[in-house]
This record gives sequence, structure tokens and C-alpha cells, in this order.
Amino acid sequence: MTKFTLAGHLARRAAAFIAGGMLVAVALPGFAAPVELTLDEAITMALKSNPAIKMSEADLEKAEWDIKAAKAGKAPSVTLSHDFSRYKTASGTTTAYDFSMNTWRPVAHSAYLTTKYANSATLTLPLYTGGKLEGTIEKAKIGRKAADYGLEESRQQVKLNATTGYYNILQTRNLVKLSEESLSQLEAHLKNVAAQYNAGTVAKSDVLRSEVEKASAEQSLIKANNSYELAVSSFNNVIGLPLETEIAVKEDLKYEAYGQSLEDCIKTALSNRPDLAQANAAVESAKADIKVAKSGNKLSVAATAAENWYDSEFPGTDKNTWTVGVSASYNLFDAGLTRSQVKGAESSLDKVSEQLRQAKDAAQLEVRQAYLNMKEAEKRIDTSKVAVVKAEEDFKIAQVRYSAGVGTNLDVIDSQVALTSAKTDYVQALYDYNSSRAKLDKAMGLAVE
Repeated sequence: MTKFTLAGHLARRAAAFIAGGMLVAVALPGFAAPVELTLDEAITMALKSNPAIKMSEADLEKAEWDIKAAKAGKAPSVTLSHDFSRYKTASGTTTAYDFSMNTWRPVAHSAYLTTKYANSATLTLPLYTGGKLEGTIEKAKIGRKAADYGLEESRQQVKLNATTGYYNILQTRNLVKLSEESLSQLEAHLKNVAAQYNAGTVAKSDVLRSEVEKASAEQSLIKANNSYELAVSSFNNVIGLPLETEIAVKEDLKYEAYGQSLEDCIKTALSNRPDLAQANAAVESAKADIKVAKSGNKLSVAATAAENWYDSEFPGTDKNTWTVGVSASYNLFDAGLTRSQVKGAESSLDKVSEQLRQAKDAAQLEVRQAYLNMKEAEKRIDTSKVAVVKAEEDFKIAQVRYSAGVGTNLDVIDSQVALTSAKTDYVQALYDYNSSRAKLDKAMGLAVE
């Protein structure tokens, strides 16, 4: 009775230990459930966490502050100042009134030290700056628009990265399945060849060749699995998940016809792309720079008001004076500084104008490349689909002929390789079509919702 109780106790302890170990294993990151994602969910995650968007948002915030800083130049400014000075007066003579003589006469005095404390408050209001402040504010507003376009471009690029990363997982996953299928077919064929060799109906060379093909298929499967792991890690980097996170994609590569013409796509790109809008903003900013530069040889007018206090004792607030006035200044000669600045700004305008033209040409080329690549992949989808059907039929026939003793081992292996190649071409065509379509959306500058 005692032995039975002790054994039962040990058994219960072992069961509890095993159960606890299983619970710990489930809690470990390596045993975590895969993260299931649709394409839209992946894009949403990327837009929320990608550093490129965070940096563009910071640029936009800085542009907002730049506008406020530029507008502050037109507002009144007040400065407070305090000055302390101690100086020595040289010995000499001065005039003083002699009441006994009823006349002014010179009086000698020795050197003495003087202490002075002075305080002032000055208000300055720019009235006219020759267009300098207006040009600076205009440039800051244009910079804000450019930063907004930059944020949209970052969002579009992140969407493209997330989309192509998602499709890359789908492609590599399908290639892993094809490699597994190919290996399974070659293993089954090797068993058939070995059985016939044991029966004495085929040569040893058939077994050896089948074993070589099976080993080659194993190598292909290893490479396919590695490509899949790399695709998942790259995708996790885009959407902001730990690189080792396991992903379960909910969708698959599919074909949906595209209805727009190439000409319509180019028109959309020229009117929608944020980088073209940024290039236009650069042109407007260069024009504002010319306006600012030209202000160097124009009249500048400002209103001022000042209150001053001074005394020989700290803090120096006994004696008081005030002034109110308008000051105007004009630069008669600056050794050609203003002219050089204007010419430099005009050269910058020429440069950004050419950059705008170059950007438009590049945008049209990008759209054309993505569109033609998409159409080329679309044609390959149809042809590779037919090739898969034919290759499957050929593989079955080769298997039957070999089993009947009228076909060769090489026929079976060649047909199996052709079948795998046809299916791989089909998967590649689907991936190329979908990724090219995503690149076309980015090339057209379609807004990210």
C-alpha cells in the first residue's frame, strides 16, 4: 500500500512538471502563435510604426514652426537692457558763476571717478523692409507645403514596401510548397525505381540518378525555406514587428485585371505625384529667395519707442527720458553684395526649374516601366497556366509509361522538373504582376487612405 501511494505521488509530480513545462513553452516567444495579417492590416501597421513616416512628420512640424518664426519678424519686438559703466574724468577747468563778482569765471578741478547705471526699454515695429519679410514668410509657407508633400510621399513608399513585402512572403511560401511537392514526387518515384530494381527490371543507374535528383530537390527546399524566412524578417522590419515574429498571411497571390490605359496613368502621375509637387514648391521657393535678395537695395522703415533711466546709484532708475520716432535706412553702396545675392538666387531658380523638368520625365518613365512590366507579367500568367496543365499531363504519362516498362527513368525526371518549372513560372508571373501593379500605384502618386 505504501509503495503504491509513493508511486502515485511521483507520477502526479511528474505530470505536474510536464504540464508546467508545456505552459512555460507556450509563454516563450518562440512558441507564440503566428500573427495573422491581411494586406490592408499590414499596410496599416506599417503606416503607424515606420520610422520614415515619423521623420517626415517631424519635418512637417518643423515647417510649421518655421512659418511662425518668419511671421514673428513683422510683429513688434521689445528689448530690455541694463548698462553699468565707471569712468574717470580728466583734470581741467570749467566755468562757474561767481556771485560776489556777479560774473562767470574759469575754475580749475582735479580728475574724479564717475559711476553710471542705465536702463532702457525699446519697442521696434518694422513698417517696410523692401519685401524681405514678406518673401521670408512666403518661403516658409512653401516649405510647409513641401514638407506635407514629403509626408505623403513617405506614406506611399511605406505602403509600397509593405505591399511588396507581403507579396514576397506569398511568393516564397508558394515556392516552399512547390519544393516540398517536388521532393515528395521524387521520393515516391525513388521508391518505385527501388522496387523495380529489387525485382530486377531496371538498372542500378536508375536508382542512382533518382537519388541524385532527390538530393537536389532537398537542396532546393532548404534554399526555399531560407528565402521564406528572409522575406518574413524583411516584412517585419517594414511593419514594425520583431524580426523573429512568425507571420501567417491570410491572402494569396491572385490576378485582377487592370482597366486604365498607359496614357491615363501618366496623366494621373503628372497631377498627383507628391515629388512633382515638391519640385514645383522648390521653384516657388527659389522665386521667394529672389524677392528676399532684391530687398537688399530697397528702403527699410521702422517705428521705434524707447524709455530710458539712468543714475549714479544702482539700479539707475531716478532720471528718466523717452523717445518716439521713425527710422529709415537705405543702403547706398554694399560692394555688389545685393547684386551677387540676386544673381545667385536667379541661378538657383534656373537649377530647380530644370530639376522639375527632369522629375516630370522620370515620373513618366517610372509609370511606363511599371505599366509595361505589369502587362508583360499578365501575358505570362496565361501562358504559364496552360504550361502547368500540359506539364501535369506529361508527368502522369511518363509515370505510367515507366511503370509499364515502356518509358525511361530520364523521361520521368525530366517531366517532373518541367512540371516544377512550369508551376514556378506561374507563381513568379503572379508575383510580378501584383508587385508591378503596386509599383504602378506608387508611380502614379495615388493617395494613401
